[in-house]
Amino acid sequence: AQEIQDADKAGADLFHLDIMDGHFVPNISFGPAIVKTIDKVTDKFLDVHLMLSQPEKYFEAFVKAGADSITFHIEVHPEPVAYARQLNEMGVEAGLSINPDASVEKVLPYLEHFDLLLVMSVFPGFGGQSFIESALDTVKAARKHINDNKLKTKIAVDGGVDSNNAAKVVEAGADILVMGSAFFNSKERAALAKMVQAL
Repeated sequence: AQEIQDADKAGADLFHLDIMDGHFVPNISFGPAIVKTIDKVTDKFLDVHLMLSQPEKYFEAFVKAGADSITFHIEVHPEPVAYARQLNEMGVEAGLSINPDASVEKVLPYLEHFDLLLVMSVFPGFGGQSFIESALDTVKAARKHINDNKLKTKIAVDGGVDSNNAAKVVEAGADILVMGSAFFNSKERAALAKMVQAL
């Protein structure tokens, strides 16, 4: 609660919550009960990232817990449109995520059905990894597709994003920068948030 309130005061725009199952990714994090607790602590938008082998089994639980957006992976559901509709019908935004080694062509045909594209710039599962530069090409291609087709889909980038690469991530076309270690390990969180928001 203290860390979330501190991030709120520092100017974080939203909270991106990583849910891991130890199967789709080699790590386990937390479930709906923690999301519910976080929802009580902050009024900010909660973007819940399901790194799960069967994310649809947990949509309802996370929506009830307070998720404002739920993102799942194209690697799990290569035909994702029905799941986007399901989430929108539940009253939350739908996000689609893509790993660093996947071709952006896998997601482009589906972006019109999604509120968010989450481009992973590390392999999901563990914090503190280094930014994978090739993710910028994915962002650029997605941005071009979104602009050319006049879509409203936002692009978020997650993994190894920090003050050193934030500008080029925004320049590539990202709307949302997800910062874990870079933000929470910073002694100047408010200054970091201000710098990123000015880009």
